[in-house]
Amino acid sequence: MASISNLFVDQGSDFNITVSLTDATDSALNLASTTFLGQVRKSHGSNTVKATFNTSNDGVGGNLTLNLTDTQTAALESGRYVYDVIQTASDGIKTRLIEGQLIVTPSVSRS
Repeated sequence: MASISNLFVDQGSDFNITVSLTDATDSALNLASTTFLGQVRKSHGSNTVKATFNTSNDGVGGNLTLNLTDTQTAALESGRYVYDVIQTASDGIKTRLIEGQLIVTPSVSRS
C-alpha cells in the first residue's frame, strides 16, 4: 500500500522534497536499478498530465527526491491536484510508493 502524503507547492517557485521510503520492517527500500514515474493531474480520472516530477534517489538508502521547476509550478493554477509516484523494478514489477493531494498556493509576485 502506498504512503499518503499531501504536498504544498508555491506557484512559480522551485519545489523539492525528499521522502524516506521504508518496507514493512522499517528498513530502507532499495531504490537502485529502478525507475520512477510521478505525475500530477487535476483529478484521478483526468487524462491530462499537469506536471511530471523529476526524480532522483540515493539507491540503497531509500531516499527519493521529487522536483518541479519554477516553470512547471508557474504553469499550475492554484488549487488542489492529485499525484502519485510509481516505481518500476528491474524485473518490471510496478509499485505505487506514494500518493496524495498536491495543493498549489498562488503567487503574488510576477516577472
